[in-house]
Amino acid sequence: MQSQDVAPRPAPPATDPVVDVEQAEAALVEHYPHLVRLAYLVLPPGLGRSRRVLTAHSLTQRALPRSRTATPVIPAQSAGREGDPGYALVRLRVVRTALEACLPLKRRAWPRRSQLPPLLPQVWGLKLFPRSGGAAELALDQRLSALSAAGRAAYVLRGLERLPDGDVRQVLRAAGAPDADAALREADEVDAPYALLGSPEFDPCSLQARPTDLMRRRQRTRAALVAGAALVVCGTLLGLPDGGWGPDGAAAPPYAENPAARAALDPGRLTKAAPGAWRTSARTDFSVWPARGDLTGDKRLLRRALAVWARPGGTVRVAATPGTPAGGPSGPPQLLYAGTVDGARVVILYDGLRVARYAEPEDGTAGAALDLARTDGAGRAEAGAVVLGRADGNVRYLTAPWVTGAAERDLTRPGSGAMDLTLTDGVTAPLAGPAERSGGCTSWNVLQLTDGSTTRLLSDLGELVPARLTTGRPGAAKEASGAAALRTWAPYACSLGAVRGQGVRSVNAWEFATQPLPGDGSAAWVCTRAETWRGGGARVMAQFRPPGAKLAAVVAKAEDVPACGRRDPHVLAGVLWKSEGGRWYLVAAGSRDTESVRATGGISASAEGNLLTAKAEQGARADLKGTLDDGRTISGLR
Repeated sequence: MQSQDVAPRPAPPATDPVVDVEQAEAALVEHYPHLVRLAYLVLPPGLGRSRRVLTAHSLTQRALPRSRTATPVIPAQSAGREGDPGYALVRLRVVRTALEACLPLKRRAWPRRSQLPPLLPQVWGLKLFPRSGGAAELALDQRLSALSAAGRAAYVLRGLERLPDGDVRQVLRAAGAPDADAALREADEVDAPYALLGSPEFDPCSLQARPTDLMRRRQRTRAALVAGAALVVCGTLLGLPDGGWGPDGAAAPPYAENPAARAALDPGRLTKAAPGAWRTSARTDFSVWPARGDLTGDKRLLRRALAVWARPGGTVRVAATPGTPAGGPSGPPQLLYAGTVDGARVVILYDGLRVARYAEPEDGTAGAALDLARTDGAGRAEAGAVVLGRADGNVRYLTAPWVTGAAERDLTRPGSGAMDLTLTDGVTAPLAGPAERSGGCTSWNVLQLTDGSTTRLLSDLGELVPARLTTGRPGAAKEASGAAALRTWAPYACSLGAVRGQGVRSVNAWEFATQPLPGDGSAAWVCTRAETWRGGGARVMAQFRPPGAKLAAVVAKAEDVPACGRRDPHVLAGVLWKSEGGRWYLVAAGSRDTESVRATGGISASAEGNLLTAKAEQGARADLKGTLDDGRTISGLR
């Protein structure tokens, strides 16, 4: 992410201005929602959304100085705050205390005030949290959580405050950040539009309210009045029927539950498929996976996993693919896995509609996580693997019982071969996940699974179930594992990054045309279509690769359209292309059943067949129309 260009400003005064308390208060009151959003974004997401909201308000309210204070000459930069030293002062104090709140507690030192839970404001009986955003906001929050506190502050000061890097560096140094340059480098790695920072997802002043657990509040009141009743309540909460379940860990306290909901939380009622059920079953999906792992008999762990799925607590990190229903299972789910993976205890459950992954550290339940993925309608091809865990850029999978071999392959290098992965009771050795670095995409690692005579490729797109990769005309697509299919995918592998976190079920690459270019060989046209588990929301991209180019360029894209899919296996796209001789052309191509192509608007041209090449001026724009063999008209993909 590059720093923003800003208009030049007059040189600052030689001495730092002194700000009166009244001036600082006026700036704080006027820009309070903006300052709270700034604090909320800098605070670590691990605090939990409710505590993060209250802490952001507390830090902002404490930013008011007690007396006249000098402030460094760092312009406010954002519209409406330019040149206001009062705003610059309170913003600096907000950033400083937010960075302090991110510091770990030390054994031999007293904690700073900003490191403690806020005394004020407090809301009794309610949990407050911002409204939920979309997948893009969730992905940005996850990327920011991986940065240091100073890195988050650098990104937010750039995007929310519109400060150039020089001013960001000044603010960070004045706020006590140890290495402002390193923080800016971290911020460079976040590839997301700054406009997302203005989303309701990150607005701690526009909140939703939910009650804290009513049953627990009632029990605490009784405990304060009658000490004996407290012992009874604790015994009821910590020791449930059938003995040995233990407490619910990171789950929220229980609400009133009907008998079916209570049965769904009983680890003794979990269903398990027989080890060889998949060999004779008419279905080959997650329902015939046997239970695997070294902790399938740990009822305490299974109880915690079920309880967190039903009612995740405020500290649980919850992620779900778009369109995945929330809430716990309606009845006892099926156990697929329970075991130790890379320093964590992991449980995989399946309820016929969703796969759920619960993970907690080996030394406790703090930092527990719950991932949900919709998998209804999965067949043998889509139910080949589930992500067990990600650590240090590597991914480890649990594979289907019918998988006989696993390997790691770089999709951008079709001739490099595959590296075999060890399978231990269906669990793969760790393989490097697909990585997009600031220097560009140079590789894209995928999982290759062998099932008897069939080989499939699956790509991790940041979700619980990897996406299946195919090639060919829609309606006749095949697995992307053969030599020709691998060559087709290689130039387009990096475009998979554009559909991360979208609940993608499969992605098909279809080379729909090859087009001769004036004096420069031939270009390839490929349409990639990402189908989702929820049915709607498919992402379609038309990509153009001129001769000699290693990677293709996305020239058109659309969402939730039938083009390039089974229902409408047609596509038309165009792009302005510059030849080696310096001439500009409009080149356009449709699928092979396109009878003619016509361009209107800034460029007027037509051609018989599915290819159009016309001279053009740089920056010209045109509308494309195509006529199919059956007389139907299609528009160019945008």
